Amino acid sequence: MKIVTLTLAPAFDIHCDADSITVDHENIARITDFDAGGKGVNISRALNCFDVSNTAVVVIGCENGVDFENKLKNENICFQKVEIQGRIRENITIHTANGKETRISFTGTPAPFDLMDTVEKITDKICNEDTILTFTGRLPEGVALDEAKAYIKKLRARGVRIVLDSRSFALSDMLEVKPFLIKPNEEEISAYMGRDISDFDSAANAARDLCSKGIDNVMISLGALGAVICSDGEIYSVKAPKINAVSTVGAGDSSIAGFLYAMSRGKSISECLKTAVAFGSAACLTSGTNPPDKREVEVFLSAM
Repeated sequence: MKIVTLTLAPAFDIHCDADSITVDHENIARITDFDAGGKGVNISRALNCFDVSNTAVVVIGCENGVDFENKLKNENICFQKVEIQGRIRENITIHTANGKETRISFTGTPAPFDLMDTVEKITDKICNEDTILTFTGRLPEGVALDEAKAYIKKLRARGVRIVLDSRSFALSDMLEVKPFLIKPNEEEISAYMGRDISDFDSAANAARDLCSKGIDNVMISLGALGAVICSDGEIYSVKAPKINAVSTVGAGDSSIAGFLYAMSRGKSISECLKTAVAFGSAACLTSGTNPPDKREVEVFLSAM
C-alpha cells in the first residue's frame, strides 16, 4: 500500500506560551515550537515516526520555501514540492496558563490558476491503484472547489483511495466525490447533519447514514469520549483514554496517520479505529504539532 499526502496550503506552525491573553493590549509570549506544518505534512510526520513509507506532495512558496524545505529534510520527510510564487503562511497558536488555546491563521499567497494541473501531473506519476492519498486542509485562495472535486474524481477513476478532511467541502460535495474515508469531529458532523452529534449513539447513526450514501468509511471523532466508525454498514466504537492534554493541535491529523498505519499493517477496521484513537490521544500529550510518542501509543493500545 502506497501512501501520498497532499498539502495545498502548508504553514509554518508557531506555538507560544503566555501567562494570559488580553484583547486590545500588548501580550508577551515565548515561542516554544516553530515547525513546518499543514495537515498533510502533519500526517506524513506521524507516519514517518512509525516507519511507514509515504510521500508528501507540498505546495511551497519560493519567498520563504527554503526554510520550510530544510525543516522537512531535517525530519527525513520524503517530499515532492510544487513551487509557486509568494510566501508560505504562518499559523500561531498561543497556549495560556489556564489551558486555553488561541489560534491565529494567516491567509497565504493566492494559488496560480494552473496549480491543480501541476499537482495532477506530479501525483499521476506516483499514484497507482494501490495508493491512498490524503486530501486535507482548506483549499487555498485561487483553487476552486469544482477543480478540487474534478481532481479527486480523476484519482478515484484510477483506483486511488481518497482520505478527505477539509472544511472547504460541504456534505453534498463529499457525497459527490465519495471518498474512501472522512474524519469529521463533533462540530463538523453536527453541522453536516443539522443536529447535535455528541455521543456514541448519535455518532453511530450519523456515520451509518453517510456510509449508506457511498462513503466507504466514516470515522467520527468525539474528542475526550473517543471515536466511532462505520464501514460496510458495521459500527465500531472506541473510548478514548483519560489524559491531561498539552495541546490538541494536529491531533486529528495524527488520528488519520494512526488509521493508515494500522491499515498498512493489514489490521481490521476495528483495530484501525483503536490505533487512530491511540495516535490522536498520544498526540495531545506533545507540544505543537509534534507526532505521538510510540511508547504512549503502545500503552493506550494495550489498554483498549
